[in-house]
Amino acid sequence: MELKPLLITNARLLGGDSGSLLVADGRIAALNPDETPDGTQTVDAKGQWLAPGIIDLGVFATDKPAFHFGGITRAALMPDAGPLDDPGLVERAAKGGKPDLWVHPVAAATKGLAGKELAEIGLMKSAGARAIATGRTRIADSGVMRRVLAYAASLGLVTIIHAEDEGLTAGAVATDGEMATRLGLASAPAIAEAMAIARDLALVEETGAPVHFRQVTTARGLDLIRAAKAKGLPILCGITPAHLFLSDTAVGDFRTFARLSPPLRSEDDRQACLAAVADGTIDVLSSGHDPRGPEDKRLPFAEALPGMAGAETLLALGLNLVRDGHVSPGRLFDMLAATPAYLLGIDAGSLKVGMEADLILIDPDTPWQVDAKKMAAWAGNTPFDGMPVQGRATMMWKGGQRIR
Repeated sequence: MELKPLLITNARLLGGDSGSLLVADGRIAALNPDETPDGTQTVDAKGQWLAPGIIDLGVFATDKPAFHFGGITRAALMPDAGPLDDPGLVERAAKGGKPDLWVHPVAAATKGLAGKELAEIGLMKSAGARAIATGRTRIADSGVMRRVLAYAASLGLVTIIHAEDEGLTAGAVATDGEMATRLGLASAPAIAEAMAIARDLALVEETGAPVHFRQVTTARGLDLIRAAKAKGLPILCGITPAHLFLSDTAVGDFRTFARLSPPLRSEDDRQACLAAVADGTIDVLSSGHDPRGPEDKRLPFAEALPGMAGAETLLALGLNLVRDGHVSPGRLFDMLAATPAYLLGIDAGSLKVGMEADLILIDPDTPWQVDAKKMAAWAGNTPFDGMPVQGRATMMWKGGQRIR
């Protein structure tokens, strides 16, 4: 079926100036065009924001209804499900959502994600892997990690890193502090993150390999990232909304929906994370989408598995950052789309001529309430249950094809 050209008019491009955008052959053909081809379909955005589809960097499940509710047109799938340590599994994962959702597999850095033996990274790249990752944990053996970084860099792949020192965090379910003490929870010092980051930064300096620290959640860790960026090291880092809007007080009453990895931090660390978003230290905002059913969450806090269903709330909570003055709309979509696209090496994520026409219309002011029982995700384990939010995607296009 031939795809007709599409003109979206009366839109606030990236939440800024009013304008129009022309799509032809599945790609962005022009901004504010003077003329349009015959047969062009027109959509009046009626003043809504027009933005690139969100590229959610580092999800743990392919959950199309939740992604489409949240304005996500592409998702980078972490290797933990499987694990994705084999070319066949990577190839199958890459076909998981097409045509109206693209899944970009992130391959396991080591076989079985055990941190011992390098996986077939080259073959998995050929099968569709867009990056490699250490998974939910880090690679403890520095020699193995050095080889992973050097090999991935030689293939042009970014290594996505989980940063917690397992010697400190073993058995812990919370961050050291008043809340963990009051609840009697096994906890670890927040410095476990900075210690892991410090080692990997030394290896980056040694190898020159590009890396992405998937979640940096502490002031100490962010200070290390800032200093390394100032030295010109090829590093990026990310965060999820949970560590920007919640502190460790959210685990009060043993709320297992707030049992996350890394665990929620102190209020001082939360404020440091907001400052790092505002000053550009944090490059990526992702959902950490990890739906967990009742069998994983309706347990004593220490036995519940970490994770949150984050895809449906990512955009609305990102818009909170704009409303609170931490970022501009353009910077928000750098974090949600342009930088993830750059990391994964794909032609999407921005409103530029030639890019794939993965687009969302957003009403930034629509009020709604997060409700764990009504979520589109296959499990509603959100720490934001009951929170009033504003803003949602109202239309979506994937490669110029209307999908919502």
